[in-house]
Amino acid sequence: MDFQHEKGRIFALDADGKLLAEVTFPAENGVATITHTFVDDSLRGQGVASQILAEAAEQIRASGLRMNATCHVAAKWIAKHTEFSDLTIAP
Repeated sequence: MDFQHEKGRIFALDADGKLLAEVTFPAENGVATITHTFVDDSLRGQGVASQILAEAAEQIRASGLRMNATCHVAAKWIAKHTEFSDLTIAP
């Protein structure tokens, strides 16, 4: 999937501009908080949430930030992906 990157947001659109996937992670005081994860029903069960969250974690790492999550999907993903534990702090 081809993700587009903005400050604090990664998303994917279909050819008609419909939002297919999105993760938002505003940053404040050196911490990016993943607040929202969305995957269109047509893509659920295909690992898209994991892909977009990995992209977000890599962008957070590249920005020199730490991360936490208020989004339950992201919180569960972070707990499973210990390769990003160096970035994680409690929300």
